[in-house]
Amino acid sequence: MPTKKLTLHEALDEAPLSLFHYKAMLTAGIGFFTDAYDLFIIGAAITLIKLQWHLSPVEVGLLGSSTLIATFAGAFIFGHFADKLGRKAVYGIEAIIMAVSSLASAFSPNFLILIILRIILGFGIGGDYPVSGVIMSEYSNKANRGKMVSLVFSMQALGLIIGPVVALTLLASGISDDLAWRIMLGLGALPALGVIYFRRTLPESPRFLANVKGKYHLAAKHMNELSGGIVQAAVSSRHKVIHSFKSFITKPRNLVLLFGTAGSWFLLDYAYYGNTISTPLVLKTVAPNASLIQSAAWSLIIFTVAAAPGYVASFSLIDRIGHKRLQWVGFIVMGICFSLIGLIPEIVHSVLPFLFLYGLSYFFTEFGPNVTTFVIPTEVFTVNGRTTGHGISAGIGKVGAFIGVFTFPLLNTHLGLAGTLLLSGGFSFAGALLTMILPEVAGKSLEEANEEVTSHPTGKLAYISAK
Repeated sequence: MPTKKLTLHEALDEAPLSLFHYKAMLTAGIGFFTDAYDLFIIGAAITLIKLQWHLSPVEVGLLGSSTLIATFAGAFIFGHFADKLGRKAVYGIEAIIMAVSSLASAFSPNFLILIILRIILGFGIGGDYPVSGVIMSEYSNKANRGKMVSLVFSMQALGLIIGPVVALTLLASGISDDLAWRIMLGLGALPALGVIYFRRTLPESPRFLANVKGKYHLAAKHMNELSGGIVQAAVSSRHKVIHSFKSFITKPRNLVLLFGTAGSWFLLDYAYYGNTISTPLVLKTVAPNASLIQSAAWSLIIFTVAAAPGYVASFSLIDRIGHKRLQWVGFIVMGICFSLIGLIPEIVHSVLPFLFLYGLSYFFTEFGPNVTTFVIPTEVFTVNGRTTGHGISAGIGKVGAFIGVFTFPLLNTHLGLAGTLLLSGGFSFAGALLTMILPEVAGKSLEEANEEVTSHPTGKLAYISAK
């Protein structure tokens, strides 16, 4: 075949999906399986811990939400340093933090130690968001970028499903409650340990090397790994882009984008995490006579029947529907479902109607903003501030999650389940409004989406050979 001349960015955008892409997706995705398991298993564990340690409602709320507030610091710090030092320089460190803190939490002697370890766990989880999302986005071609980043995030679905399965198995096994919750928390270390080596061996993002560091030869070498040998050479450039948080945060364009990405993520996570981690409490309100095993089984049904298909629909259709459009539609349907539950109080006392609307809200959460709030920040920021922007967005999102989880038991006590979910409906509609300020970048290259210059200072394009 004749040699085709392409810029480095064009080659990345046109490269067909290869085994490398799927290996990178799985390596990043297992981290998100770990994130989901660690974040949501606490909902089942709390029902046992609060009885054993006689926790107050405030302590229950703090135990459920402490991990989430720590994700803000993790996302911000890892995001900043991934833009300054490189994606690979920090990738894998967050998995080590997750593995160690998960395992240690299983041996917590008291409430205070458990809270501290959950906070450390949250720091690692927060760091996983910007680095995993952005590195997959920068590896991907433009036609399948939404799909590949969504597949990474969709591994969360397995975490949502495995969590109740583990809880059901342990509760039905007859072991003591004290041992059961410790096993639930400790098992989160296993998948994190499994990906540490692979994360540390992934190549640096060619876009980061070329656009930020000016290392075109090294970028071409890494591109060779992504393309299965198609890319053969590139010219060099010593141009470097200096990243600083001040330069990022003072650009008006970035502030507008952050208002849309971080704001919509905050609103989504308030509703999503507040409801999800409190699902055992929600189901106990709807069916007060249900046992712990029954509540765990219903949680499994909701996640399997409603949430998991939503993830599948999302990564299958996101690039065809559009990333912004999918987020807007998902927020609207979430708002409708929560509002119907809130405005028709009888629903919270009828198991089947409640499960239908609650499940439908889950489907459109996954087939919508829970996936897209993760995907869009990997695309709309320029390469020298991409993980910083994603980290800020993810961190602020988890502040919303913290507020949602911490206040849910208190709101449920004072407003009732109907009033609490009506408030979630209002947050969902607000998320739809914020989505409108974001650009639609589906089908565009990352450079086109951000109007980045793809030539080095001499004005000559950095060409590579694609045979």
